[in-house]
Amino acid sequence: MIRQAIIPLAGLGTRLLPLTSVFAKELLPINGKPGIEYIIDECIEAGIKEIVFIISDKKLMIKNYFYNDRFYKKIIKKKKDKRIINEYKKILKYKKMIKFVYQNKPLGTGDAVLKTKKLIKDKYFLMLLPDDLIIKQNCSRDMIKSHIKYKSSVMASMSVNKKTISRWGVYNLGKKINKSNYFINDVVEKPKLKDAPSNKAVIGRYILPRSIFHIISKLKPGAGGEIHITDAIRELIKMNEKFIAHNFKGKYLDCGSMHGYIKSGLEISKL
Repeated sequence: MIRQAIIPLAGLGTRLLPLTSVFAKELLPINGKPGIEYIIDECIEAGIKEIVFIISDKKLMIKNYFYNDRFYKKIIKKKKDKRIINEYKKILKYKKMIKFVYQNKPLGTGDAVLKTKKLIKDKYFLMLLPDDLIIKQNCSRDMIKSHIKYKSSVMASMSVNKKTISRWGVYNLGKKINKSNYFINDVVEKPKLKDAPSNKAVIGRYILPRSIFHIISKLKPGAGGEIHITDAIRELIKMNEKFIAHNFKGKYLDCGSMHGYIKSGLEISKL
């Protein structure tokens, strides 16, 4: 069973400037609710018991959001507002689940994952990227079902426009398992259109084996001087670790860009 999840949150969110010049992008409201809470709720509904946030010293606002007890107690004592009381209870529930580790240098997603090594106890864990919201269907829960059934690592998959292919990690797909799942032969990070093995892209949901920590620790920095999680996954596939691409049923929202952030609020308001 997958009981732990990790969420990398140390990025500066430059695609959402100027908002992120003073505010953590993950706390920006989407239809009146901080974006990170949608990710936490997805984890809870999928059966996750512990979440590890990877933050930096520049993102302490995120930790403070969950540790602002004195503020809430003072307000509640004065106002006794039922809505505020319920919001505080919700935050307390979240706080019991969350642990924090720090990535103070932007050395890539692989490096961020490696920071959680001492906290991850089970053979497999879930990773969610906060810029990627998936609504209408719990992608993490469905991926966990596939993981249990096929005893495999699993990553979310979506068809993308070929004109945007160089933005994505792209799958080289293997044998079809069923309507929703394929085995993965390889993953190519941001290929040129002529080199892309498919139009199926990696979306920000991963079930990864704990063995990936050993692989990451031996990786040399790749493009941009960063350590990429994709490179570690490719190494595991070469070592015959099974990876499945899961075609999720929910609706994908990119809330990491200004256009996507605005669109996300509009889409969620329709639910």
